[in-house]
Amino acid sequence: MDAATRRRVLLLLLVVASSVPAGLCLTNAQDASALRAVMSQWSNYPSTWTTSGDPCDGSWDGIQCSNLGRITSLRISSLSVQGTLSSSVGQLSELIFLDLSFNTGLSGPLPTSLGNLVKLTTLIVAGCSFSGGIPKELGNLQKLSFLALNSNKFTGTIPPQIGLLSALLWLDLADNLLTGSVPISDGKTGGTPGLDMLTNTEHFHFNKNQLSGSLTGLFNSNMSLIHILFDSNQFEGPIPPEIGSIVKLKVLRLDRNRLAGPVPNMTNLVNLNELHLANNKLTGSLPNLSSMNVLNVVDLSNNTFSPSVAPNWFTTLTNLTSVSISNGRLIGEVPAGLFALPQLQEVVLSNNQHNGTLEMSGSISTKLQSVDLRTNSILNINVNPDYKKELVLVGNPACQDEVLKKGAYCNIQPRNVVTYRTSMNRCASANSCPSNQNQNPTTCGCAYAYSGKMVFRAPLFKDLTDNDAFQELETSLSKDSNLRVSAVYLNDVHFNNDSYLQVQLDLFPPSGTSFNKSQVSFIGNLFSNQIYKPPSKFGPYFFIGDKYLPFLASGGKNSKFSTGAIAGIAAGGGVLVIALILVGLFALRQKRRNRKLKVQANPFASWGTMQKDSGGAPQLKGARFFSFEELKSCTENFSDSYEIGSGGYGKVYKGTLVDGIRVAIKRAQSGSMQGAPEFKNEIELLSRVHHRNLVSLIGFCFEQGEQMLVYEFVAGGTLRENLVVRGSYLDWKKRLRITLGSARGLAYLHELADPPIIHRDIKSTNILLDENLKAKVADFGLSKLLADTEKGHVSTQVKGTLGYLDPEYYMTQQLSEKSDVYSFGVVMLEMVSGRQPIEKGKYIVREVRQVLDPADREYYGLRAIVDPAIRDAARTAGFRRYVQLAMQCVDESAASRPAMGTVVKEVEAMLLNEPDGDGTNSAGSSATEFVGAGRGPPSHPYSDVEITGSTYAGGEGASDYMPYFEVKPK
Repeated sequence: MDAATRRRVLLLLLVVASSVPAGLCLTNAQDASALRAVMSQWSNYPSTWTTSGDPCDGSWDGIQCSNLGRITSLRISSLSVQGTLSSSVGQLSELIFLDLSFNTGLSGPLPTSLGNLVKLTTLIVAGCSFSGGIPKELGNLQKLSFLALNSNKFTGTIPPQIGLLSALLWLDLADNLLTGSVPISDGKTGGTPGLDMLTNTEHFHFNKNQLSGSLTGLFNSNMSLIHILFDSNQFEGPIPPEIGSIVKLKVLRLDRNRLAGPVPNMTNLVNLNELHLANNKLTGSLPNLSSMNVLNVVDLSNNTFSPSVAPNWFTTLTNLTSVSISNGRLIGEVPAGLFALPQLQEVVLSNNQHNGTLEMSGSISTKLQSVDLRTNSILNINVNPDYKKELVLVGNPACQDEVLKKGAYCNIQPRNVVTYRTSMNRCASANSCPSNQNQNPTTCGCAYAYSGKMVFRAPLFKDLTDNDAFQELETSLSKDSNLRVSAVYLNDVHFNNDSYLQVQLDLFPPSGTSFNKSQVSFIGNLFSNQIYKPPSKFGPYFFIGDKYLPFLASGGKNSKFSTGAIAGIAAGGGVLVIALILVGLFALRQKRRNRKLKVQANPFASWGTMQKDSGGAPQLKGARFFSFEELKSCTENFSDSYEIGSGGYGKVYKGTLVDGIRVAIKRAQSGSMQGAPEFKNEIELLSRVHHRNLVSLIGFCFEQGEQMLVYEFVAGGTLRENLVVRGSYLDWKKRLRITLGSARGLAYLHELADPPIIHRDIKSTNILLDENLKAKVADFGLSKLLADTEKGHVSTQVKGTLGYLDPEYYMTQQLSEKSDVYSFGVVMLEMVSGRQPIEKGKYIVREVRQVLDPADREYYGLRAIVDPAIRDAARTAGFRRYVQLAMQCVDESAASRPAMGTVVKEVEAMLLNEPDGDGTNSAGSSATEFVGAGRGPPSHPYSDVEITGSTYAGGEGASDYMPYFEVKPK
């Protein structure tokens, strides 16, 4: 029985089951019917949920009911449920608590019917895959106190109706794709509402979106805000002075925006622990923070403050653990008293104009781990010999001293910091565990850990080796989750690119090898509802749970169908017996009909007879055939609102399949004379290659004159789009990771695919990024197999994209994997410059060759070319090493270019030596110094070609699957 038939059968049984007399059930008939309708849209729901069972009999995981049989709580956190949320959920009118968090398989829009749940106090869908707009109907939920929609894929603007939720304490919209300004009320009775009306709300978590506009009018002194997290958006205008009157405020993060003007008076914020204003356009004087006696962390870096000496509060705020004012136009000597602050762990004052003598000879905090004073004007240093931690003075005149020049302070050294990891000393030896299991620290045996990322958005400390702090975290986690202390395992502790403290958390079952679903749901709700309170020094957090592997073992659909049906028949009596007979006949009929249709609609029965085809049926390995009607349905008849791009091949649409999987559908335009070979080629290639850095082919459609490819949906867009639209958010380390991911995908094609594959159209619009910026190589329409070729190359008609085309391939028509390496080198130069390969008549490879200057120790000769978003990184050894590698890839001779496997190893080494901040690469280059700097290019193909195909669009607003160009000699 196929999936569609099973769904119809389930729905029919649910209808019949709902006709059983209400007296046989504890659950209210309306609630039972509504819950079963919700079930019908889900797979992998808890096994205790049966089609004929009673939700309120106490056996259904995650369901709680009132004495009157009304469902009041639905909590299924972390149970790997898949599907969409039915609008029938709005019929559970007595629902108080709804938690669907950490089920990444839940997608599609939130139904507007949620606005009917007027008794709801808690709504949590954190860490799912919901998309579309936030329903304005949520404004009807007047009792709502906790609203967490973070870490999904919501788009559009924030509904102003959220401002009507007067009881709201927690509002988390972070880590989505929200745009527009934050709604502000018009101040009129019965007028337009806004979030300024939320005077009881304590948490505004809006970070990591694409919100813009001014914040003026949003804040007022009546607010109860404790946390304002607005970092990593696009807000403009001034910082509202009203923020300075919210005296309860503990954390203020406005960093990574476009805020301008002076910092307002904040002397009343006496409870503030964290202040982040970095990476804006702020001007005027540095803020006076002298009254903030509990301040722990302050970051004012990368603004345009007026030149000034170090402020007085440098030596008076005794609770400071971290001070960062990089590029802050500070002058004069660094106050010696700063380093004596008892709690100080980190000082970052790089790229200023500090001068005179650095005096660190007196008392120094025993907790101080790092001092970064690179690129200042310090002439002399006097350092206490007992200080053994990091001090960076590179770029200061003091480093011209022959003795200092050879020392650690004047040379960028690898940071060999061993961050905290839970000790396994209680286990005498490491256990060899089966795949996907880990050694349980409690029993020292093997078990399935419940895992996830704990992300602390404003920790009050910077020392990742602080055993006492992390052991305190372990103890509190075990206590609140009812586990032994030894069942908590922390690892991979680091500060990520958002300056958040990220900790990988593994929790192990108290007995056996796995948790049951009730235990996992309890733990998930513990984090999603913020019931767990970490030690105060860790600050606000969010948690994203991983899929729990034991719940996925049975795969896809809930396998309790037959058992549930039989139980339903026994409970319901004769009515259900008749229903089962009818269902059986229906299923048999459908099975025969489907078998007949499959034979009649074999998509490749006439493939070889088509004039446009060049061969037999494609050799498929797992690609699914979709009917035209299926794809038409999931795109609402290919509606323009579902279109996400277009090109010479046709259009690309987003869609959601009936099982909840989001897809990108590439539909060939009518009459395309070059589509069929690429269509067949792409199916054959993508169905046989599987790698996390390659876009996965889900299936295809070949009927009713249509040619469509169905890919996994990659939400982050193309690399080209990200460099143009979000370039300022792609710091150097993110660019390295994107480079590494795409290089790994390409190396797989060249070295591990059997037979090897040449992509032939590597470019920034064919590298897609998911929501976590993981790179995936896409579009295999031009690819070639290297099977049965001699000497690793094959003669072929030249095809490729202008700007990325290998000159040697163009001139000799001899294709090899080194042609892809050349194209990849051009992509690397795009990463460096942020520019398209050919822009305003200039070719990036030629530009870099002409200006590259190894004698320039600051920008390597590329100051005018390098993308401003990574200008600081361009001063580092890692940047030089990256450029050297890129230039090796675009060498005129294919034989001199590295293999992709070598590129992968080089970039891995760069990342290994790259610190967590947007800082420097501490490793020396293993790449050969580029010798050909200043050498002009040979006779180049781009001056004498004929280009056929669509006009090059550079990726702005273009499809994820860009059209290709066919390049022929004139």
